[in-house]
Amino acid sequence: MDRLTEMEAFAMVVDQGGFTDAARKMGISKSAVSKHVSSLEARLGARLLNRTTRRVNPTEIGLAYYDRARRVLNDAGEADALVTSMQSEPSGLLRISVATDFGVNHLSPVLNEFLSDFPDITVNMELNNRYVELISEGFDMAVRIGELEDSSLRARKLTETTKRMIASPAYFKKYGRPEKIDDLNAHKLLHYSNQSSGNVWKLTAPSGEKRQVRTAGWLSVNDGQSLLNAAISGLGIAYLPSYLYGDAMEKGLIEDAIPALPFETHGIYAVYPPGRFIQPKVRAFLDFLARSFAEKGPSKW
Repeated sequence: MDRLTEMEAFAMVVDQGGFTDAARKMGISKSAVSKHVSSLEARLGARLLNRTTRRVNPTEIGLAYYDRARRVLNDAGEADALVTSMQSEPSGLLRISVATDFGVNHLSPVLNEFLSDFPDITVNMELNNRYVELISEGFDMAVRIGELEDSSLRARKLTETTKRMIASPAYFKKYGRPEKIDDLNAHKLLHYSNQSSGNVWKLTAPSGEKRQVRTAGWLSVNDGQSLLNAAISGLGIAYLPSYLYGDAMEKGLIEDAIPALPFETHGIYAVYPPGRFIQPKVRAFLDFLARSFAEKGPSKW
């Protein structure tokens, strides 16, 4: 008899707790399931199941064999699914999580091209600034910026962004320009209100020393675009990524607060759950993102 079929019959009996339900699940007769299991036990020279009138339970040896057999069966199922998926066109619902600022300013404008290229894919894009659990929350992918916290996820680097302190020329004219990090204590700072670290900026001094600035300001808000607008209007100094302020700086609406400080550079990544193969819809979107942002960053936005 086929060894894989014997394994499948045995594992199904353990999963279902009996031959009758296992036969129904496999779509074969109860006697056929019994023959497969008996053949397996004869070939291995060991009893794998304890049979009673009401229930079938694995023996100690059977339980150990079940664990290995289930892995083999799962791998075989993945192999079949891989072949099927690689031959199919990308389709289905694609759920992605993206930081609000990046999604609004850079991902939303290019989605039309992706959906035009792959009409059988529908996208559900959730814009938020919280850390989502991809697997438990049912997301196919997320775009994350900065250091990756979860090393179990697979990641593809798309580009980079710099992060600088910026303010309007009008602000510097009225309040002066800080020359060093310590001067920030005398300035009006604009903060993200949803940062876990609170109103703290992590900066690098020209010497390479890592510094933390904890100073209250006139405004805290949970939206980067609002902080940029506030900085442009002259309310204070904001600490923002280049993908958000790049256009405003090019137009002269804002300037670098302390140009002498080293640039803080952060990677922008597409992350997705681990697995032995990538679904066509996920692969298609990964490749699309890589093409879309190949010429972007860290300061070209």
